Formats: sequence, structure tokens, C-alpha cells
Amino acid sequence: MNGRMVVVLDIGKTMSKASLWNSVGELVRRETRANASIDAGRYLALDAAGIETWLGEVLGGFADVGPVGSIIPVAHGAAAVVVRDGALVALPMDYETPIPADVRASYLGERDAFTHTGSPLMEHGLNLGLQLHYLEHLFPEALNDDAAVMPWAQYWGWRLSGIAAAEATSLGSHTDLWAPLRRGPSDMAIRRGWAGRLAPLRRAEDVLGGLLPEWSARMRAPADAVVHVGLHDSNAALHAARGFPEIAGRDATVVSTGTWFVSMRSLPRPGEFDFATLSPDRGCLVNVDASGAPAPTSLFMGGREIEILSSGSAYCIDAPELQDEILAGAETCVTAGAMVLPTMTPGVGPFPHAAGAWEARPSEPAVVASAISLYAALVTDCALDLIGATGPLLVDGRFARARTFVGALATLRPQARVYASQAANDVSFGALRLLRPDLSASAPLSRVAPLGVDLRAYRDRWRRLCGSWRAGGLA
Repeated sequence: MNGRMVVVLDIGKTMSKASLWNSVGELVRRETRANASIDAGRYLALDAAGIETWLGEVLGGFADVGPVGSIIPVAHGAAAVVVRDGALVALPMDYETPIPADVRASYLGERDAFTHTGSPLMEHGLNLGLQLHYLEHLFPEALNDDAAVMPWAQYWGWRLSGIAAAEATSLGSHTDLWAPLRRGPSDMAIRRGWAGRLAPLRRAEDVLGGLLPEWSARMRAPADAVVHVGLHDSNAALHAARGFPEIAGRDATVVSTGTWFVSMRSLPRPGEFDFATLSPDRGCLVNVDASGAPAPTSLFMGGREIEILSSGSAYCIDAPELQDEILAGAETCVTAGAMVLPTMTPGVGPFPHAAGAWEARPSEPAVVASAISLYAALVTDCALDLIGATGPLLVDGRFARARTFVGALATLRPQARVYASQAANDVSFGALRLLRPDLSASAPLSRVAPLGVDLRAYRDRWRRLCGSWRAGGLA
């Protein structure tokens, strides 16, 4: 980094974040923006223009702190941008766009098998291939020969540098477009001609090039400042985790928490895992890590469910000033049998066909928050079983600071060592480590203590109410 600052741009579904890091890997500043969808007429679109306006203001402010030498983008994997002649062909689609039934049906017959792509069939536009299929339905010339398709992270690299690229961690995130075991585009992507429209494949840490003049001027950047290719956000979290001795080189799992709770298992020898054991109809998939190796993964919309369950209450499970009060409510939940049954976000996760409900809903706000915390831990516990996770667990992201949630996870999985990452050691730090593999985290991992409440009978009852539980599915 040559003594200069690094910017990590993290474009999530709910929030956009930009963080500024100094040359020794210390977080200097972090700015955030709430994201919103916009109406593109026939579909919901991501607010690329609004994010860009915010980014310009943030990068201008970062320039007041010191010279920026590098920028690396990170983003969720369920979005792509099609460009032609230096301009957008269409606004990037929001993955929560409802896809018409006839369009979805015409796509289903073209998908490759899960054993080929590691990509399960998901709701709405969560499969990137379905988004491209729908765009071609709306705009038949959208993906003609001179179009370039870029994942969402690489779009921001292109916007800053003018150079198009694609990258495996983004393409390998339940897109239907990638074959993890052969490390190349899927058969369907080739048949449809989409593989030939992908921007050139590059590694996440590669330098795309210098900043475009407009951005260089806005940032008052050095003439040799560069933009890197960037990567998928959950993979950045995994890369951050591998910087800790408790995780590095081990069979360990990272539980990255935000809008999505993504449990990604890091395998010392990925070739020894039988991916046929994964349940694609229960939120399991195969991700691709920064080295290109496959990683068994399970996910559910944990943050979204917490948001729905907490609606109208000041007692969000990660509120710093309420942690002791929420923690004290766990025993009340267990004694009273107060619990949440899955799921508040149908169509995804370990219980995609279940209808969420309360059982013995408490009246006290703190106890409600405690029950929500226990629910998040119970679903995470199931998700971890589905990918065969038995080793150490590292919880990172927003809800790593929710003590009842992480404590319940430690209680439910006594055979595992559960750690909670500090805010400075999250997705952004993982992206930074791609550029500086020698960096150590500024804060050590924190070992999570169990709650001190016996959750075995509570979990057994919860699973019975969910259905006849077994690791391979619900009977």
C-alpha cells in the first residue's frame, strides 16, 4: 500500500458502506448509507445513481484525511449490470423483483443440475441467471454481441476505472452461471451465450487500472492510485476469518450476519467433501472462495427476519445499551416456552415452506427480543448442521454484537468453539487482506461464553413444532 490509504467499498443489500484504512491495517473512518429500491417500470432496480452520488461525497471527504492509493469493491452476489458503449443497457435489477410466472417457468427448464452449479433454485431474482433471462424477455437486444455483463462488485470497479471485469466469487454465488468444480462458466451460461458476454475474468486482488479522471479529481488522488477487481461480500468475510490462527487452515465455519445470515464452511481439503450431501431445497449451496475453491454454504434471511419480528420496537437484538436486559430474558423464554417458529421470509433458508408464527409470545419487549435472538440461533444451528459444520465458528457482521444470539449459538453447539469478531475485522478487513495478506487483525477474536441456560429441551420442542427434524430435511 506504499504508506497510502485503502478504501473498501461494500455495497450490501440494505446498506452501502465505505471504510478507510491506513497503511498498517487500522480502520480510520467508516461511512454508511441506507439503500432503497427504485421503480424501473417493469421491475425493481438497485439505486446505482444514488449510491454513486453518496460515494462521490464520501470519497471527497476521505481525501481530507490522507491520500488514497487503492480502492477495492465488495458487494452481494445477486446483482449484475449489463453495459454497452460505456453506458448501462438497463438499470440493475433488485433481486426481490417478482418474476412473472411464465418467465420463471420458461427459465426452469434450462437450468443445470445442482450437482453442476452448486446453485439452488431461489425466490424472485436471487438466481442471477433468471435476472438475465428476464432482461432478455423485456429487452430482446439487451445481451447482444457487444454487451458486457459484470457482477455488482465489478460494476463499481468499472465505474471508478472504466475497465470491465468479472470474478469467480461473485459468479459462484447462487447465480446458475458458474460450475465450481470445473472453475468456469456453467453449461447453461455457455448454451445461452451469456458466458461470452461476461467481462474478462480476473482475480479479486488484481489491479483493474487507474481512476477515471472525474474520480481522481473528486478524490484528489495520487496519479498512480488504482482500483482492484473486488469480490463477493461473504467471501470477503471468509478471507478475513482466515487471518486468525483459530480459523486459518482448519475445518471452520464463518457465520456472516447482515440482511442474510451466510454460514460458509472453510475446508482445508475441499476435494474431500461430497457436495451431493447438501440440500438445495433447504438453503444450501456451493460458494466459491477467493482462491476459486468450492465452499459448502447455507443461508437464510436472518437480518430481514429479525427486522420483521422487531418491527415497531426499540428492542432490536443488537442494541448496545440493551444487551444485559435482553440477555436476562433468555431464561424467561425457556421457562415460559416463548419461541418463534420459522419462517418470516418464505422461499429461502432451512424451512422455505413453513409459515412463521409465535408460540407463547411474551409481552415484555426485552423478553420478545430475547426470543428473537434464540430464534436466530436455532435457525443458524440448523443451517450449520446442514453443511456438516463441527469445527470452530466465527460470527461476524452486525449481529456478532448481539450477546444473546451468539451466547445461544455457543450453548446449542457445545462441541464447537464459538468466536465473535470485532467490527473492524469484518467483510472490509477481508477485502483489505487480499491486498495485504500479511496483515494481522487489530483486535483479537472474542471467545463466546454459553448463556448459562440449558437450551436442550427448548431446542427439542422447537424442532418438534417445526416438524419432524433430521439433518437432511423435514419429513
